[in-house]
Parts: sequence; structure tokens; C-alpha cells
Amino acid sequence: MKIGIPKEIKNNEHRVGLTPESVKKLTKQNNEVFVERDAGAEIGFDNDDYRSAGALVLETASKVYSQSELIVKVKEPMPEEFEYLSNQHTLFTYFHLAGNKEQAKELVKTGITAIAYETVTAEDGSLPLLAPMSAIAGQIGFVVGSYFLLKPNKGIGVLLDSIGDIEPRVVTVIGAGVAGTEAIKKAVVSGAYVKIIDLSEEKLKQLQQRFGENKIEYIISTPETITEALACSDLVIGSVYVVGKEAPKVITKEMISKMKPGSVVVDIAIDQGGCIETSRPTTHDDPVFIHDNVIHYCVSNMPGAVPLTATLALNKATMPFIEMLTKEGINKALEHEKHLANGLNIRDGEVTHPAIKEALGL
Repeated sequence: MKIGIPKEIKNNEHRVGLTPESVKKLTKQNNEVFVERDAGAEIGFDNDDYRSAGALVLETASKVYSQSELIVKVKEPMPEEFEYLSNQHTLFTYFHLAGNKEQAKELVKTGITAIAYETVTAEDGSLPLLAPMSAIAGQIGFVVGSYFLLKPNKGIGVLLDSIGDIEPRVVTVIGAGVAGTEAIKKAVVSGAYVKIIDLSEEKLKQLQQRFGENKIEYIISTPETITEALACSDLVIGSVYVVGKEAPKVITKEMISKMKPGSVVVDIAIDQGGCIETSRPTTHDDPVFIHDNVIHYCVSNMPGAVPLTATLALNKATMPFIEMLTKEGINKALEHEKHLANGLNIRDGEVTHPAIKEALGL
């Protein structure tokens, strides 16, 4: 199979679809791999590394797309890439279409087959290609949230841990999935007072067994409990995710208005439309804005802040599915591998995933 690896062009996106090690494995299996020049250069994978792995390095994205049938990326295509796409292409990447109706419409027009990392499933119902990036985003959420609490960053000017007899500050995490759990882990280790909010009583019990009860509250999610928690929080991390759907707005404008001036909210769900009503997508170049005196961090490619770690983790997760596609062929792989088939979002000029169709009103 002919596989293309274009360079990512989203703001501050230095991850790459395949590492040289992954390319070597695929070329040994008689696949042809085309890599855009400098696709991995920012994380230490130079062009000669890819050549040594058996890839052909091409000068432009246009040439990579024209030579390839399977395109392996990290993030959704940007508008300037749409002209390269046609019905000869299968794209395997993160799409997050539920949060971007216009992009979905444009991608449908291209005729591509779109297989989304975020809706590929595992036998236990988990999302194996979303999980590694969610884990990274959860950890980053706590790190950047702590950073923007510093006074030079317009934050309230606090450390989250207790210092001497001073009471620790409050971190609230809403949504205890993979990303939320990683944020919770960071917050607990920091010594902050942690409020964990989730809809699932069973999930809260599991977390209680894991983290104990010292400086931690486990709270069933309701508008009232969220409002109460936010009013006393210094840092709030929203990590609510529904497969194939736009994230529900569990934090309202009114809730934000009752938070302390200089407090920080981090919306990990922003690439699915965001779980905070006042959120809007930001970039690593300009990551925050202030609404009602509350700092909002809403970067839509948070794992891009640690592109080497993220690339290695993502490749480990995606390679078994890439090999399904290359060994069986795209059509047969989608027919025989039900969990891969759950990743199918667009095909033959239509949105095919039921949850995404519903989210887009189709």
C-alpha cells in the first residue's frame, strides 16, 4: 500500500503521523511510504532517518497526497489542505467532527474515506487511540493551569500546595475519564485540595479506592454541585467527553461569573466544542483569554506541547490498526475489523458514524 505522511501545519503542531521506526516496519512489509520533507524535524526525526527506514522523502504536501492512498496524520486537515484530497484517499487521523460542522461538510465534498482515531474502539468499549492523547492532555491541563495561576500571568497569585500552616488551594476536575483521571493524579500529588465531579457513582467509588479521602471530595455531577465547587476553586479542569458528539456545556456563563477573579479554567474538551459555555478555541501561540476575570485556557491541540512524547505514544497505539489497513486492504479491514470500523466517520460522500450524524443534525 502507498502511505503518505504529510507535515502537520496546525499552529504549533510538531507531532508526526509515523516515526522512522514505524516506517521501517511498514516498508519491510512491502508498503511504500512517502514522507513530506521535515515532517518530523522538530522532534528530532530528520529526513535521513526516514530515508534509512525505507521512505521516499518528497518536497511538498501536494506530492505526498498525489502519491498516496492511505494518509496517516495527527490532526484534522486544515482548509489549505482540502485541495489535495480526493476519493482516492483514506485519512487516518483525529477529526473531532462533532465539534466542527463546517469542516465536516467540506471533507464530505472531497470524497475521502475518513477514519477517526477518536472513535476507534476496543473490546472493552474503551477508545484506545484517544486514550494516550487524553492522558497527556490531562497532565498538561494541570501543569498549564498551575502556571497561569501565577500573578505575572494575570492569575490570582497562588501555589496549589499547602505551605506551612497555610491551607492548600482548591482544584476541581469535572469528568473523570482518562484525561480527568490524569489531571486528578497530578492534583493529588501536588498537595492541593481536590474536588472530583462525575456523573457516575461507580466511577467515583473506583477513584476513592485509588486516591483515598485525604483532602479529596467525590461529588455527583449536578448543576448545583458544579456551581458550588467552582465558587471556591482556584483551578478548574473540564474533561467531559461523549463519543462522537459535541461536548455538553456543563459549566455555564453564570457559573463562571461566580468564580474568583484570577482563577483559571482549562477546557480539555475544546476540540469537541468545549464543555465550558464561555470557551473558544485558542492556540499555543496565544493560549488564554479572560472572561469575567477568569483565565480560560482552551488550546485545541494540547498534546502538541509535548510533541515527541505524544508522537511516540500515538504511534504505539495506532500501528496495530495501520497494519490491519495495509495487510487486509482498506475495504476488507473495515469489513472484518469491527473496532476499526467504528472509526469510520465519512465514506462515499456521506457522514457514516451515527453519533456524529446526530451531532451534526444530519
